[in-house]
Amino acid sequence: MTSLLNQSVLVLNRHWLAIHFCNVRRALCLLYSDLARVVDEAHQTHDFQSWRELSQVASSPEKIHSPGFSILVPQVIMLTRYSRRPPQQVKFSRRNIYLRDSHQCQYCGATPPRDELTIDHVTPRSRGGRTTWDNVVLACISCNTRKSNRLPDECGMRPRRPPARPHWPLLGQRLHGGPPRSLWQKFVDTAYWNSILESD
Repeated sequence: MTSLLNQSVLVLNRHWLAIHFCNVRRALCLLYSDLARVVDEAHQTHDFQSWRELSQVASSPEKIHSPGFSILVPQVIMLTRYSRRPPQQVKFSRRNIYLRDSHQCQYCGATPPRDELTIDHVTPRSRGGRTTWDNVVLACISCNTRKSNRLPDECGMRPRRPPARPHWPLLGQRLHGGPPRSLWQKFVDTAYWNSILESD
């Protein structure tokens, strides 16, 4: 059940625009608090009570079970009072660099504890490198020490993936885990999902 509670749910604002992701646990809390409605495949919305009633007759393996009842795992929710627009850019921050690189050293592929990862400038700052999305990667302490103040060609260490500006939905998925759901595509077209967002 824990894995079901951590699945991603697409969040829409009250104007039906995709704005964020949350996990199932948060989605159900919003639903129960009457701050959100579940959106089903027929684009009908359900409050907590109607979603609970629908869950009793649905034959889906994705249900959260409690002693009193079972409830379907929602794929999409719509906030009832929030009307702001979706984020237009991914903020350049330490947290988002960790999410983009999946908490993994981009040189050796190791996934050490968070306090053993550093942010490395592919082109060192002392050699004209800037602190931007396309010049920073996560590196374990060992790789960062070995690379030192050298360019990738000088030390034979290239990042496994070239650093680039991430897309907002990609970060949302990495934050909450899980693959995209089929119902999401009804609310967000391909151009939106694949558009490149500006960094700071």
